[in-house]
Amino acid sequence: MDSQELQAWLRLTLTPGVGNTTARKLLAAFGSAQAIFEQSSATLQKLGSDKLASTLRSEPPSLAAQLQTTLDWLQAGNDRRIAVLGDPAYPSVLLDIEDPPLMLYMLGTLASHADLATKSIANSLAIVGSRNPTPQGESNARQFARAFGSAGICVVSGLALGIDGAAHDGAMLGGGETIAVVGTGLDRVYPKKHLSLAHRIARQGMIISEFPLGTPPLTANFPKRNRIISGLSRGTLVVEAALQSGSLITARLAAEQGKEVFAIPGSIHSPQSRGCHALIKQGAKLVEVAQDVLEELRLAPAGSAATPDALPAPPEDIEGDAPVPASEDPLLAALGFDAVSLDALQARTGLDTAQLQAQLLELELDGQVARLPGGLFQRIAAG
Repeated sequence: MDSQELQAWLRLTLTPGVGNTTARKLLAAFGSAQAIFEQSSATLQKLGSDKLASTLRSEPPSLAAQLQTTLDWLQAGNDRRIAVLGDPAYPSVLLDIEDPPLMLYMLGTLASHADLATKSIANSLAIVGSRNPTPQGESNARQFARAFGSAGICVVSGLALGIDGAAHDGAMLGGGETIAVVGTGLDRVYPKKHLSLAHRIARQGMIISEFPLGTPPLTANFPKRNRIISGLSRGTLVVEAALQSGSLITARLAAEQGKEVFAIPGSIHSPQSRGCHALIKQGAKLVEVAQDVLEELRLAPAGSAATPDALPAPPEDIEGDAPVPASEDPLLAALGFDAVSLDALQARTGLDTAQLQAQLLELELDGQVARLPGGLFQRIAAG
């Protein structure tokens, strides 16, 4: 794409009052972004209002600066690309969604190899969930993604805190690729806590945005990008979600796009499980192990030895004794898998406060128990 063509596309996306639907209508009528701005006011008025024609004839004040910023960004490395509607590098699967983005900014290893990106997207799965997951939920996201990554499945998520971040990390730990669809310009990382993670994703996958460089983390942009997360993926797995979670938007969009929706069940007492339970009631497939998803999407033969049929085990403890199996530890058995208070544990075990706190601390250091807000404790299932 030369600078004149890029300028026309940027102008189309920056012109006030011209959304994706109107832009696609104009592109269909005139064939290219450049051709739109070569039309007379009279011609443009035939496709829209006088106001629209007038707006299209006026160059946005920020265009020149935005063009230079974008050119500088593209020239900063061969790991970045811009794909527009009609471009061979544009992911064809997004043409099937209701509102395909006009432009996609891409950064990372996959962005520099369009063929590899196409292959990865063909075998991809979205993993989404709460920004405030339980320790068990975050562990589940990481372990499921690790299993998918080791099976050659590209994990797509949104780089948010919580489940998204764990999913990206898990996929890379499994040696797989991952794609982050973000709600800002690609010259920004949000949240800042994920700056290091974003750099890792760029080295082992790709970061995608439909928003121009310099776009800040505006609240409205995050639900909007969810259609791209689901659109790039063969299916969507929801790990944990409250009833008002944005992850349920992604799941709904996936269903509307004809994609499979999967959900991991949790405790009936956990608010972070209610969204998943609602999805299951509505027809989402209940998932217990990674193989459930792989078989449903036919991404691996049933029972294949090359594909993990359960969550991978966590790394062995290098120092100290191995954790005691749950079947041999009365306190873990008393904990169950719901969050529980110290008083409830005392009632179940008969241990005094000092003994109970000492044993809980030992289990916490072993990574088998997590301390939650409100003085609660939760057992963490081994992968």
